[in-house]
Amino acid sequence: MAAIHITDIEAAINHWRALKPSPDGITLAPELRALAEVYALMVFHHEDEVDEVGFPAEAWAAWMAWYQTTIDTPCIAICSTSQGDDECKGCGRSFGEVQHWPAMTPAEKRQTWRRITMEDRAWRFNTYAERAREAQPPAPPDDTPT
Repeated sequence: MAAIHITDIEAAINHWRALKPSPDGITLAPELRALAEVYALMVFHHEDEVDEVGFPAEAWAAWMAWYQTTIDTPCIAICSTSQGDDECKGCGRSFGEVQHWPAMTPAEKRQTWRRITMEDRAWRFNTYAERAREAQPPAPPDDTPT
């Protein structure tokens, strides 16, 4: 089983804070309370990951509701693993991750997302974005009289 990184817990907390703000600045929505308990224990124990096995049911439900709002796949439809690369130049996933993506658990997918984001080598994060900007035709001159 995979572990959930503390930054994903923070993102889920922020999602619920925006979705269900405290009416009085003190009271927390049940989803927030459940996630905050997990977060507090992680901080107390100096842990940056928590195993998805044994995750409290209420916190898991709140985390999964946040997870459903995230982009599922990092694919940008430029798959170099189909050309024999061990790691896709487009999205940064390994051949095995690309092949097994549909069967991966949400925590495994988030671990992969975190890794490829931290590595910041995939075209998804840099070269492809730069190339897309360069491919834009220049803006026509403004012929408006001044």
